[in-house]
Amino acid sequence: MKRINSHCIGVDQGSTILFSDFEHGGEMWAGSGARSTRSTVTFSQPFTAPPSVHVSISMWDLDQKTNFRADISSEDVTETGFVILFKTWGDTRVARIRADWTAIGPLRHEDDWDLG
Repeated sequence: MKRINSHCIGVDQGSTILFSDFEHGGEMWAGSGARSTRSTVTFSQPFTAPPSVHVSISMWDLDQKTNFRADISSEDVTETGFVILFKTWGDTRVARIRADWTAIGPLRHEDDWDLG
């Protein structure tokens, strides 16, 4: 469990299209080649420590003739942003994916002192 010792807690959230491969026959739609993609997210303002981040698929467009395999996660979480990692494998063909995310963590408060 992450304990936040702050009287100022921030919640940031967003949505991003990770890719749209069906339009140009990209690797996710072709079903071969690189089967993962990373997308960098920058928070609207920095947290004072790395926040807790939740990522989910909010829209997926897959070929109905293949198996639906997907893995989505966050990695490299810092005070200023993180990376969304999407992976698929096997015969899965993905046309496009949209991911939603929420970050919750401590923020700087106007009453905080900077002694540095």
